[in-house]
Amino acid sequence: MTAPSSLDSPTAPAPAVLRGFGVSPGRRVGTVARMPDAAPAPSPEPAAPGADLEAGARAVDAAAARVRQTLARAAEAATGEAADILGVTAAMAADPSLAAEAARRVRENRSTPARAVWDAAELVAEQLRALGDLFAERARDVQDVRDRIIAELLGLRPPGVPDPGTPFVLVARDLAPADTARLDPQRVLAIVTSGGGPTAHTAILARSLGIPCVVAAPGADAIADGETVLVDGAKGEVLRHPGADAIARATRVRQRPSRLEHPGRTADGRPVALLANVGDPAGARAAAAAGAEGIGLFRTEFGFLGRQSPPSVDEQVAAYSQVLEAFPGGRVVIRTLDAGADKPLPFVTPQGEPNPALGVRGLRTSWSYPQVLEDQLTAIARAAASATAQVWVMAPMVATADEADAFVARCRALGLDDAGIMIEVPSAALRAGQLLAQAQFASVGTNDLTQYAMAADRELAELAQLSTPWQPAVLDLVAAACRGGAAAGRPVGVCGEAAADPALAPVLVGLGASSLSMTARALPDVGAVLGAVTAHRCRELATLALAQRTADQARSAVRAALPELEELGL
Repeated sequence: MTAPSSLDSPTAPAPAVLRGFGVSPGRRVGTVARMPDAAPAPSPEPAAPGADLEAGARAVDAAAARVRQTLARAAEAATGEAADILGVTAAMAADPSLAAEAARRVRENRSTPARAVWDAAELVAEQLRALGDLFAERARDVQDVRDRIIAELLGLRPPGVPDPGTPFVLVARDLAPADTARLDPQRVLAIVTSGGGPTAHTAILARSLGIPCVVAAPGADAIADGETVLVDGAKGEVLRHPGADAIARATRVRQRPSRLEHPGRTADGRPVALLANVGDPAGARAAAAAGAEGIGLFRTEFGFLGRQSPPSVDEQVAAYSQVLEAFPGGRVVIRTLDAGADKPLPFVTPQGEPNPALGVRGLRTSWSYPQVLEDQLTAIARAAASATAQVWVMAPMVATADEADAFVARCRALGLDDAGIMIEVPSAALRAGQLLAQAQFASVGTNDLTQYAMAADRELAELAQLSTPWQPAVLDLVAAACRGGAAAGRPVGVCGEAAADPALAPVLVGLGASSLSMTARALPDVGAVLGAVTAHRCRELATLALAQRTADQARSAVRAALPELEELGL
């Protein structure tokens, strides 16, 4: 922790509080290092007379290839959420349309290579922004890839996080997923952004890395390099120019555990399985080391991204087996391929959908490409046959009882009896009892459920107030899903980012959630809060949250009724 330099100054500015959305708990004091602004657009002046246009086009292809290789290597070296997101960015860099369009502009418009890349990327990004929802997030990836290709062409240092030489608080308008995924928690004390939202990639990755983070904080753009701030990632507050008393209070917070030491349960002994969300075998091993009781969401997309054809059954068996080996005797919930929307794959997702976020994604891809799902279920069954883990399988983006029944029947035909569904759309939450007539369990994906319920792009800071699972309407849908599960005698868990919020976790349990699955870093915090409250008190907190008119009121009311959060530094 860096020592603030302004404390001894008699002319130090008065403290000022900025309020945004706390998305990763913890309190840190440090000196600010601002993320550099993106490089300006290259000059639109055409290439010089006599310039070798073919050489310029080849330079674009070569620079794009180097960026693609760099991002792919970073994805291979990363684990968990970081590997997932770097993989998506690497796949974006591998998209041949960007480099091809830039090369065309060099040849036909006589654009310089750098300007051609800029204009081609802006064309792609604008198309994605026009689609809205999750695609605005992919537009940020395109801009990041653009800046890296241009840096390669011009021989410049690629964009990235500053390095002032000492630990610091990173302040930015927003962070590219590739930058956030590679943050070092030993160097970055906390993150503050003026953009983004509670379920955007910056928020998800900050929580997975254990870095306190506040997003969508108005006024953050005015924070200067070298300024001292106190960041409270639980309350969503940033204190500029903190005084000695505020710093002392922040540093007196007791050390939080780094590992879940016992199975999840309330103070009166009600079990609540605390599971981990993982995306690859390395993430599964890290989750086991963090004390997770099992895996509540294994995202299988990691084996499919960046490919022109799906992995073979044998390849999938090898990958799934490694994940199952990390939890002998434990529960491992495998989600089948969630392609489409912001994760297009050429072998299952259609081109040119007018609104892909509401298009063919998740289980719906199997309508046209049933063999991809058949091969994946075959691979899961083969891996499960030689494992001691309890293998559960669930399908994403299920909206109707017919879809749920068909998926369960397909699983049972292959010997996978523990088949369930994701609840990510309001229709599934409202009709959960019918969807669970055959399905054995359900898991609520609060990120998508919030997006679809509130019709709000999670990347837009202007909509951050809508893009939070604290919205009473979203909590109503979770409650409806849990009631439907209870009526059908089926367990309903939560595996979205909401489960990692220590203040929201007891509310979810009070609504009826039987398990919570989250990034491994959040397990000890959530376990500590649940262990401090009874099941009856969880129900009271749920009732309190549902009674509020707004998300802010719901969150504030619950935090006020949970003094244990302050005691735990949450």
